[in-house]
Amino acid sequence: MRRLLTALLLCGTLSVAAQRFDDHFDGRTLRLDYIFAGSNTEQNIYFEQAYVTPQWAGRRARLTEVPLRGNGQISLRDHDTGQLLFVHTFSTLFQEWQAEEEATKVKKAFQTSYNVPMPRRKVDVSVTLTDFHNHVVGQLTHTVDPQDILIRPIGPNGIPFHYVWKGAGAELDVTQCIDLAIVAEGYTREQMGKFYADCQRVVDALFAHEPFTTLKNRFNVVAVAAESLDAGPSIPHEGRWGRTTVGTHYDTFYTERYLMTQDIHRLYDLLSGVPFEHIIVLVNSPTYGGGGIYNQLTVSTTDHPTFNQVLVHEFGHAYAGLGDEYFYDDQFETMYPADTEPWEPNLTTLVDFNSKWADMVPKGTSVPTPPRKDVPHFRNIRTEQERQQLNAATQRVGVFEGGGYQSKGVYRPAQECRMKINEVEDFCPVCARAIRRITDFYTSR
Repeated sequence: MRRLLTALLLCGTLSVAAQRFDDHFDGRTLRLDYIFAGSNTEQNIYFEQAYVTPQWAGRRARLTEVPLRGNGQISLRDHDTGQLLFVHTFSTLFQEWQAEEEATKVKKAFQTSYNVPMPRRKVDVSVTLTDFHNHVVGQLTHTVDPQDILIRPIGPNGIPFHYVWKGAGAELDVTQCIDLAIVAEGYTREQMGKFYADCQRVVDALFAHEPFTTLKNRFNVVAVAAESLDAGPSIPHEGRWGRTTVGTHYDTFYTERYLMTQDIHRLYDLLSGVPFEHIIVLVNSPTYGGGGIYNQLTVSTTDHPTFNQVLVHEFGHAYAGLGDEYFYDDQFETMYPADTEPWEPNLTTLVDFNSKWADMVPKGTSVPTPPRKDVPHFRNIRTEQERQQLNAATQRVGVFEGGGYQSKGVYRPAQECRMKINEVEDFCPVCARAIRRITDFYTSR
């Protein structure tokens, strides 16, 4: 009994919260499939299909709050009273594409899917998309009646899955921890042994980094052994197109190392029998690549020497909404305009810095904060002492100019960080706090 009580405190479950949830939702998952389409100046939202699955794995409290703004939002309101029942925020590959030059020349469509709790009564579902100035530029509202005969029930699909990590003990169910699904991509039937071993490497890598180490008991991790006909992802610049489970490929947006999938509906089909909140698509490849999109998915390759670093970096995007802290000034469009405070917790334009990490900056620190000259450049590390000096730079909080792909006007919290370069081991204190906060949001009651 004592062990169970401790586990419940760790993962956050209270009967009062469950009762409030149960007033409006029946414990199942409503999956909503959409198409986002348009160009650099146009955002259209189309509803495609609704499904219901047997179990809800998401939060059961703080249902109308959001930890981060993201680039879009889906909300549920009671159809008769207008009462807000549930809100979820996200970002999308479509919105990333809108900042590319290609978006000025052609209109494209992108798939997306969202899981929300199944309502007991009729609800109005609203989906909104915002631009880089946080202005709403696309919106769709439609009604979902839980009695609708065209809501298709789906369940286990025959794809094997098993848990590689159970937070706080196997006696807890999926409503009490954050549920992370790892989906096999580019693994043939004969390679499933390697997939399960690679999933263990994911667990080892993720929970070797603070604050995930301390938060380990708040996660469940399940491996989903979806078989591909061909090994490895597609590589368009080599003319190689494979038959894989979710169709990942390099050269996303014609960027060679950007490895992503647009087959989100297919990805959710693969997970129809698995309780999940976050997804890692684990790609069987030795080539550097990956990506992370907030509250949508993480993609990472398995056999590159920087696997550990890239996986954790990309999961920082997808799970905690952390922004990239590096910069190279070759964007077609500015993603962080000077008049708008970024929603990412580790980036600022100083428009509303007090909402970010102002409370963590030591008194007397210059803004902008000049980088320390005694910190060795990561490309010049030759000794263990220099490596330690570089890692120590991640723990000095300031306001360093350069981040969000821009060298000017965007600021990051540390000279170096896991969200900036692969050569450091740690998240900076600001990123670590952001990870703790979002974990507390989803698991504390």
